[in-house]
Amino acid sequence: MEPNINPGEVVREFPRLFRAYKDGRVERLLGTETTPAGTDPTTGVESKDVTINPQTNVAVRLYLPSTASSSSSSSKKLPILVYIHGGAFCVCTPFNPAYHNHLNTVCAGANVIVASVHYRLAPEHPLPAGYNDSWEAFLWVASHAAGSGPEPWLNAHGDPKNVFIAGDSAGGNIAHNVAMRGSAEGFAGLKLQGMVLLHPFFGSDKKDELVEYLYPTYEGPSNMMIHAPLDPKVSDLACPRLLIFVSEKDFLRDRGCSYYEALKKSGWKGEVEKVEFPGEDHVFHLFQPSKKNSLDLVKQFVAFLKQTSSSS
Repeated sequence: MEPNINPGEVVREFPRLFRAYKDGRVERLLGTETTPAGTDPTTGVESKDVTINPQTNVAVRLYLPSTASSSSSSSKKLPILVYIHGGAFCVCTPFNPAYHNHLNTVCAGANVIVASVHYRLAPEHPLPAGYNDSWEAFLWVASHAAGSGPEPWLNAHGDPKNVFIAGDSAGGNIAHNVAMRGSAEGFAGLKLQGMVLLHPFFGSDKKDELVEYLYPTYEGPSNMMIHAPLDPKVSDLACPRLLIFVSEKDFLRDRGCSYYEALKKSGWKGEVEKVEFPGEDHVFHLFQPSKKNSLDLVKQFVAFLKQTSSSS
């Protein structure tokens, strides 16, 4: 006879991220807090949640700046920012208070519409599910390019010629892959003006047990979705401007720098800027949004969106 198996038995644990149990349950240890959409009292930004795919629950949290409802500027189309959250591909959502507050600030400061992507998390939905979900969300935004999509905010206020992609940590990796997929397949009526990567994750030459667990078909450094700095096709990136944030004490610092160097050496014809914050750690701006360096990061993020959109 087979021994009795405790359904509460932990079969895999990654400290600070999650525990996976024998019965298939996943207990997340980080990023489970949520906050509702609504009107932000500080910025006046409105937000709401929209389901894109009821079968998979792929969705977006949309942010609309207060200027969109003012009579003097209601006819002016606004740039669109597609934002992809981090969390090691396995924790967090767009509904997390840190992301919600951050994007309220970016939305108001840059005067852009934001679509913050809710993709399925591994390990229940192994990679590349998160990549495919984010691409599906991007195509949903693109369905409004002619002004006849399912979402009134994007139809009335979104400018399909002024589109940006951004993401932090694992979300930065996904953002890069969305841009690369669009470069190969087309952006479905949208014009990509720029991309912002905040402390992006890319693979290194060391064994990564987490990636191997979350991505069952991962084949190591030959996987260009994870190992973007090694991708010979990175020169095909159809994005004219790029901004990369790294931090001195971040364990991902060197990987963000490698991506920066790979772009510069690849023959890619765009402009890339790298900004490093001394003394700071991974995604410090989300954990301590009121500190000087966090305010400076947001200021540079906003300036990039405003400068690029105004020059297009």
